[in-house]
Amino acid sequence: MSDRPVILIVEDQSAVAKSLQVLFSVYGLPSTVVTSADDAERVVQTTRVGVVVQDMNFSDGRTDGAEGVSLFRRLRRLQPGLPIILITAWTSLETAVSLVKEGAVDYLAKPWDDEKLVERVHRALEAQERQDRALDEATRRAGLVGESAAMTTVLELGLRVADSSAPLLITGPNGAGKEKLADFLVAHSARADRPYVKVNAGALPDQLLEAELFGAERGAFTGSERRRVGRFEAADGGTLLLDEIGNLPETGQRRLLRVLQSGEFERLGSSTTQHVDVRIIAATNEDLSAAVEDGRFRQDLFFRLNVIELAIPPLAARKDDILPLAELFLRSAAVEAGVDPKRLPPSTAAALVAHPWPGNVRELVNRLRRGTLVGRGVDLTVADLGLDEPVAAPDAVPVELSSADRDERARITDALTAANGVVADAARSLGLSRQSLYRRMNRLGIIVERVVDR
Repeated sequence: MSDRPVILIVEDQSAVAKSLQVLFSVYGLPSTVVTSADDAERVVQTTRVGVVVQDMNFSDGRTDGAEGVSLFRRLRRLQPGLPIILITAWTSLETAVSLVKEGAVDYLAKPWDDEKLVERVHRALEAQERQDRALDEATRRAGLVGESAAMTTVLELGLRVADSSAPLLITGPNGAGKEKLADFLVAHSARADRPYVKVNAGALPDQLLEAELFGAERGAFTGSERRRVGRFEAADGGTLLLDEIGNLPETGQRRLLRVLQSGEFERLGSSTTQHVDVRIIAATNEDLSAAVEDGRFRQDLFFRLNVIELAIPPLAARKDDILPLAELFLRSAAVEAGVDPKRLPPSTAAALVAHPWPGNVRELVNRLRRGTLVGRGVDLTVADLGLDEPVAAPDAVPVELSSADRDERARITDALTAANGVVADAARSLGLSRQSLYRRMNRLGIIVERVVDR
């Protein structure tokens, strides 16, 4: 199988579809045609699609573009970063423009310009390839995994805004990886080589808050025997991570707002105004909107911080990430313990996926460290991890796979076996990205003796 992505054409008029296929073939671009939204969704789930070229109407008599809007949003939910180019008649032009604002690559009105369409497709394919490579390499270096659609969306948005100087707000439950995501963003920002300062804003008592954040002159308070440089001054030119921002006292909120508005502050005990250039990343597990309503958090500060929000879902909502993360952390745990990495047999992998993970990624890391230390064999058992055996619901009905699904399951299993469990090699042989392969493994219930995520 070729490892080149295909162009998915969604068009119900056979003459138009044939014209597009011939056009793309002249430029050496493989393509496939479907005539319905359901078929388009199936192809995206089972084939490495590089670009979608979709009509805005693909049923007889429809001219309002509603079908195109529905399909666009379905495909974006299924694969958030998928490039989609819209082909539209003049009656749907306004609708197509609105979808570009939602993330469509471009739109072309019928009759389209062949050279312009091919140029748009080439550009979208190249951009997608660059983004896939950057995301894959960046997340590995940062110890992040974005195989689930939800986490992929967060990481893709993070990469797009990493170079901005606008404040970022990272939200998510305890242990979900907010600080890890902040590290990732800083590493891929224009300030990567500048100071990166972290402070737990919620752990600062009122009496030390101003000195810690803004510094203090000698003698500014009892016990202050020398000038203290505050976190803002230390981060000048770089990035300041304010963790647990939802617990920041009112005094700190007021002073922080001023710095965000003007970049200015005074050290405690000084009348000299300091000016700094600091990019703020704030993180919290609090619902800041609710805190604003309750009067616990300033609304004006919330609006200043919430320019771009990156919301990390709980691990239980990212099941596609669990096994890739487990493999990553098993290698780290093995290095820490000075032993060979343990393996995850099917029963243990199933228990990991079934566990509710109230402690999120932090709990997963700790359980794998425990298993690495106490496990006696090469294969980790459920007991090694301190987990319960997964129990199927008594009324659970096995999912029947279609003939096509069974064929795909066998093909993927064969590829993983041939690649000795190395996901990247198996994905390459199947003409898929790692993310697509993990999604299909999850959908088809594929658990192999050993999966190596590299």
